[in-house]
Amino acid sequence: MARKERMRYWKVTAEETDNFDYDESKLLNWEIKCIREPEEEAHFIGVFMYRKGTAYDYESVKGICYFYNNIDRNELPKITKFLQSRFGGKEMEKGDRIILKDSKQIFSSKEIGALAKEMETEFNTKAIISLEFEDISAEALKELGLPEAKLLPIPK
Repeated sequence: MARKERMRYWKVTAEETDNFDYDESKLLNWEIKCIREPEEEAHFIGVFMYRKGTAYDYESVKGICYFYNNIDRNELPKITKFLQSRFGGKEMEKGDRIILKDSKQIFSSKEIGALAKEMETEFNTKAIISLEFEDISAEALKELGLPEAKLLPIPK
C-alpha cells in the first residue's frame, strides 16, 4: 500500500492562519511551539494534536497535548488548567508530556491560530505553528492560501 503524500508547513504565525481555508480532514497534526525570550535558553511549551492520537504506553490517546522544556514544574498546573478550560479532557502525564485525554479536538486554522494568540498572551511567549497535511497536493494547498515559502515536503 502506497503512503499518501504529506506536506508540512513550518514557522507559520498565528496571524497567517487567519487567511487559510483548507479541508480540515486533510490536516494530520499540528503543533504550536510557544517560546520565551531569550530563545537561546530554550524555554518553551509545545501544544500539539495528532488526528490519530498520541502514544501513551501501548495505546493511542486522542486529545490535546503539551510538552515543556526548561519550564518550572510549578507552572504546569496553570498550563493544564488553561488548556482544560478551553478543551476539557482528563489529565494524563507521561515524562515531560501532558495529555488531555478525550479533550475537544481542533483542526481549523482559525481555532489553532486563536489558541496560539491566547498562549502568547497568557504565558508571555512567541508562538510558531507547524501544520502537517496528508493526501493533498502542494499546489492545492497553495491555492487555499498556504504560503509556498513555508512548505517543507516530507519525502515518501
